Parts: sequence; C-alpha cells; structure tokens
Amino acid sequence: MGIDRRTRKSQEAIKQAVVERMAVKPFDRITIQEIVDHADISRRTFYLHYMDKFDLLDQLIEEQIDRMRQLCESTEQDASYREMGLVWFEYLERHALFFSAALTNKGSSFFRSRLLDFFLHELKKNEVACPDEVDIQFLGAAIVGIVEWWFEQGMPLAPSLMAQRVGSLLERNLDMH
Repeated sequence: MGIDRRTRKSQEAIKQAVVERMAVKPFDRITIQEIVDHADISRRTFYLHYMDKFDLLDQLIEEQIDRMRQLCESTEQDASYREMGLVWFEYLERHALFFSAALTNKGSSFFRSRLLDFFLHELKKNEVACPDEVDIQFLGAAIVGIVEWWFEQGMPLAPSLMAQRVGSLLERNLDMH
C-alpha cells in the first residue's frame, strides 16, 4: 500500500527541516515549532506523522540505516571490503547533510550506536572465518570513528579513496585469522 503524495511530501519536508536544523543547532534545543516553521506545515500535520521530535529522529535514523542495509544486500555476496567500503562511502556522501548532522550533533551517541550496530552486522555477515568478537568490535568502532572524522573534516577525501583505505585496513586485520 503506497503513501499518498501529500503525505509523502509532508513527511519529506519534516525530515528535511529537522536535518537542516540539526546542522546548525543541537537536537535537544530544536523545538517542534522550529521544525514546522522550517517545513512550512502545521503542528497538526507534524503530529499526524510523529509522536514527538524523538519519534521523528528515530524514524529518520531507522530509514537511513535500512537504506544502507538494503544497498549492502543488493551488492554481490563476494564483494571485497574495498567494494563494500565504496558502497558505504558513496551512500554517506549522497546523504552527507543527514550523517554529518547526526554524528556531530550533541546527543549523537544514540545515532552513533545505531551506526556501529550496522557496521558490526556487516562485518559479521561478510566474515567467513569468524574472527574474535573483540576484533569485530574494534573494527566496527574504528569504521564509525573514521566516518566521524571524515565528516568533521568536511569529507577531505573522495569516497573511492576512503573505501580503498578502509577496505585495505579491514583486509589486513580480518584476513590474518
């Protein structure tokens, strides 16, 4: 069952508004009124779609993580770490405003943990030899740290170079087992 065009348009405007506000202001200090003013909708419309701003953020995060997961699932099963890294970094670049705002915003620990869970799942899924859980945790945290650094520095390296570097690090560390 598809969502009607007006509903989809309202939801997109709300999501865009909160992301744009997060780029300039801590999420904790963003009000519903600011979101609806920025989206040019009524409060009633906002509450038709979301319980509160935390529900909005949760749905937005879940949507982005799900899209990344679907993208990874549609990639070849035998893709190298570099190829997977390219999928990740190209997606991150296409959605830079969201990821940058979500990672650099105060209160980003919730988002950071969701992103870490995504990368841990991907590392475990792609690993045949099942390395030690400590290795997987270390590498997942390292990827999130690299992604944070990349956004904090204004994405100084192209996604292809980031994929090459991260892929190389993963291959060196996971192929040792």
